[in-house]
Amino acid sequence: MKIFFNGQNCHTDCINSRDFFLTHNAKECDVWIVNGFATQEAITLHEGDELFYIQRGVMPTQDALESMMRARHTPKLHEKLKQSCVGIAGLGGLGSHIAIMLARSGIGKLILIDFDVVEPSNLNRQAYSLTDLGKTKTQAMSKIIATINPFIQVKTYCHRIDETNIKQLFLECDIVCEAFDSAQTKAMLAQNFHSFFPQTILICASGLAGYGNSNAIQTRKITPNLYICGDLESEAKPGNGLIAPRVNICAAHQANLVLELLANNKS
Repeated sequence: MKIFFNGQNCHTDCINSRDFFLTHNAKECDVWIVNGFATQEAITLHEGDELFYIQRGVMPTQDALESMMRARHTPKLHEKLKQSCVGIAGLGGLGSHIAIMLARSGIGKLILIDFDVVEPSNLNRQAYSLTDLGKTKTQAMSKIIATINPFIQVKTYCHRIDETNIKQLFLECDIVCEAFDSAQTKAMLAQNFHSFFPQTILICASGLAGYGNSNAIQTRKITPNLYICGDLESEAKPGNGLIAPRVNICAAHQANLVLELLANNKS
């Protein structure tokens, strides 16, 4: 039968994946992937299955790494994600982690927008390090993403978003994630976005300050093309600041919803 092995067409007479890997000198200490799932069990092979063998501790070539990511994400899903473009409005606590999660997930193109620079007060909850201090957030995040997934496209705009540039900034996007700190800016984007892009999904966030009560952060569908993630109540204020775990929970809701919508062709 014909299968794919390490991204290449391959013919095999093996009945199961374990026999196939062993006949190709795969070691049990390394990683065996069958149709996107890591397993060393004897899985029955079928025409068109995709198998991948990853040696631990060995830096693969670019082609091999792309094939590995495709296999690990599950091939059909990876192809959908790779063809997609997601915009992230704001690269603070929410946006920086949304960007990294989507990069790890194989989104083909990210539009990153933020006017600010990385400062010490950001380090308690944002995905930057001391070496990023003083850099623009767009510059710092582009470099972080390049170390995670060098095969996706990243376009950056070091701009403050307002009513005058929404149409230009998000023109390529299938889905947009709102990730602002300011309530006023959140409201501005939510109120104006669909005037320019009535069919594009906007995923907003509201209510993620403090700590604890993780399950209160939920994903809610407000209109056919508007979602809000958060508890809708916990605002940042004296005595109730923005802390990494709860911010990350909300960022994960937004990123996970992006994948769900793209996988189900609802963007």
